[in-house]
Amino acid sequence: MKYNPIDSKLFIKNREKFMALMKPKSIAVFNSNDVYPIGADSTMPFEQHRDIFYLTGADQEETILLLFPDALDPKHREVLFVRETNAHIAVWEGEKLTKERATAVSGIATVYWLTDFDKVFFDLMTETDTVYFNTNEHYRQAVETETREDRFIKKCKADYPAHSWAKSNPILHAIRGVKEPEEIALLQNACNITEKGFRRLLSFVKPGVWEYEIEAELLHEFIRNRSKGFAYTPIIASGNNANVLHYVENNQQCKDGDMLLMDVAAEYANYSSDLTRTIPVNGRFTKRQKEVYNAVLRVKNEATNMLVPGTFWAEFHKEVGHLMTSELLGLGLLDKADVQNEDKNWPAYKKYFMHGTSHHIGLNTHDYGDLKAPMKANMVFTVEPGIYIPEENMGIRLEDDVVIQAKGAPFNLMANIPIEADEIEALMQS
Repeated sequence: MKYNPIDSKLFIKNREKFMALMKPKSIAVFNSNDVYPIGADSTMPFEQHRDIFYLTGADQEETILLLFPDALDPKHREVLFVRETNAHIAVWEGEKLTKERATAVSGIATVYWLTDFDKVFFDLMTETDTVYFNTNEHYRQAVETETREDRFIKKCKADYPAHSWAKSNPILHAIRGVKEPEEIALLQNACNITEKGFRRLLSFVKPGVWEYEIEAELLHEFIRNRSKGFAYTPIIASGNNANVLHYVENNQQCKDGDMLLMDVAAEYANYSSDLTRTIPVNGRFTKRQKEVYNAVLRVKNEATNMLVPGTFWAEFHKEVGHLMTSELLGLGLLDKADVQNEDKNWPAYKKYFMHGTSHHIGLNTHDYGDLKAPMKANMVFTVEPGIYIPEENMGIRLEDDVVIQAKGAPFNLMANIPIEADEIEALMQS
């Protein structure tokens, strides 16, 4: 791993929170992700399942975690299974977790080789009534691939039909949404790496540069600062490309007079940052570009201050819609008749700002977190309003990552990343 070691105390706390919400005489099982094939003998780079990482810190394929708080033998209340390593594997694939190293990383005393799983699991299932399955119930999930979790669930239901089943996902949404101080520090590190990348490209962008060249500059800076790279597929969209919300081709030339929207950020230790900035390709905003830019910035700043404990996510988005409506009226993009005659299910402002303003962020870019309950301190959200005007060859979005505080305004993890129009211009021309 490129990142520095994480103190196992974080994972110990995370497991304690999960087990405190389990039913009596229940066991929870968490599987690592598969290594996915590309073709021939090629595979995609391994990415650990964020849930098992959250609970163990084990960043390795073929890993299983069992949590069984009521196990008769105390050593089986937390059990980690890892792939058995040997000298041959070390030569061909590199170092894998030994039992001792797995304990050091996770804080779990009982570690078995994966080949012992069926035997140990059978023994523990004679003591339990309920099995927690780790199904993916994120509100944006659209997974078609059968995962290791899916295969395990099928086998478990076939082998133990008399047991009851429960879902780990509601517990994970409740606890993963509120970050521990160690997690906020990791997110801050990801944001700091992102800042370095952004500052690097401010002196690089100019008319004639290609979007993919900007992508390369960012990737260089991210990796040299211990990141694996991008937290998500980067969007580097010049001119009208910015009006395609998930533009990822990044293959066009940046032209004089155009704006450049970059929704791109670094990960660190599997934690995601999420940044959007929009800059003038030639280093100077036109009067109209600056008007629209500052309107977006005002909405972002006001929306940020609304993220306080007790706020409901759905109501927050409605209020941001009112802010955006006012700005669009001021820009002449809407008139009073547009607002008076709007469809309440698709308000007038949606013509120019059609996406949401905010989402949880953490181990996933669109992270776990209860969106129907009031916001709590130490939840981390993005704030990302935008205005998109295809007829003016302009799309502007601005985005920061903020931590909800027990009192007062949220803490902006990206406060040091330039965002004011005058500062952007000054840095690009320095």
